[in-house]
Amino acid sequence: MDLNVIWDFFIEHLNGEDGVEEAHVKWSAGIPFIYIRSKKAKGDIEYCIRKWSSKAMRGKRLHSDTIFFREEGSLYVYRHRFYVPQEKMFCCGNLCVDCVRLKQ
Repeated sequence: MDLNVIWDFFIEHLNGEDGVEEAHVKWSAGIPFIYIRSKKAKGDIEYCIRKWSSKAMRGKRLHSDTIFFREEGSLYVYRHRFYVPQEKMFCCGNLCVDCVRLKQ
């Protein structure tokens, strides 16, 4: 799975959202930050981020995490990442309730 395709889909559709003037991602120290210039309210922007990240992840085993970072006038900055969930890949023999042997 190539995360670049997911990021491209996400940013492209975020830019196409009404009221969003510009959206792009910058990587700083390996951490992705989304820069969004918009006239929308903060709650509306966060709704758009959730909507398009869920559509970008559809059909894939991914999760997303978005944390508000700062606001400067009409520029909003969020730390946003797509990640694969941490799951057990083998049975450790401790009779765990989420053992891989019990999944079907």
